[in-house]
Amino acid sequence: MTFLQDASLLEAVPSTASDHSMVSLQPAASMKPQPVRDWPEAERPRERLLRQGAQVLSDAELLAIFLRTGTQQHSVVSLARLLLDRFHGLAGLLQAPPEAVMGMHGMGMAKYTHLMAALELGRRHTESQLQAGLGLSDPALVKQYLALQLRPEKREVFAVLFLDSQLKLLAFERLFFGSLTACKVYLREVLSRALAHHAVQLIVAHNHPDAPAVASRADLHLTAELQTACDMLDIQLVDHIIVGTDGAISLAELGQMP
Repeated sequence: MTFLQDASLLEAVPSTASDHSMVSLQPAASMKPQPVRDWPEAERPRERLLRQGAQVLSDAELLAIFLRTGTQQHSVVSLARLLLDRFHGLAGLLQAPPEAVMGMHGMGMAKYTHLMAALELGRRHTESQLQAGLGLSDPALVKQYLALQLRPEKREVFAVLFLDSQLKLLAFERLFFGSLTACKVYLREVLSRALAHHAVQLIVAHNHPDAPAVASRADLHLTAELQTACDMLDIQLVDHIIVGTDGAISLAELGQMP
């Protein structure tokens, strides 16, 4: 991402469309898989979740709980593993086009909508914590929320969390959107929206659709410009979050804020 100094422009990096053509999962063997309900209780994902907590389950096991059923050729856990392999992980699966996911053997509209509903519940739960002021002092939770918001974007987006003096979330807005060539970031518009929300603190964020979460010189330059502009209106710039293909980083955590 490149910011042009004279106009604080954010160069958008074109997204490379992933090949999510429909694929049928062929049986690896003629023997039918053993249903999860017939597994030893200590190995069943639902029972393990209740006994040990959700954090001990693998991505495939968590996914299997939402899928609920497998196919004649694959147990539900095996189906979950195949989906994760096909879409290169959980993030790839949840961001894939609906037709690509629903076109997989063993999937369909019901299972796909269960996954999307679960994803939205996660977003709303995190947002409710931020609105209550429970997590905005925690960079990990802020990064999680912004990753949920920005990682699905196929173009570069610049967004802002508007906060009150108690770090409660007043509003979240996507302010600027990238095209195939550029996305202009206007400082005056950022400040105008802050005043409209009566915000006294800001967290800004942008995404790298096809690149790791690494701050470029232009990112740091824009952050410094924003800091200077915020200082003029006695608004605190708390952090700049960058969301990439490999996660999210906080400039405040890295000690890179002006």
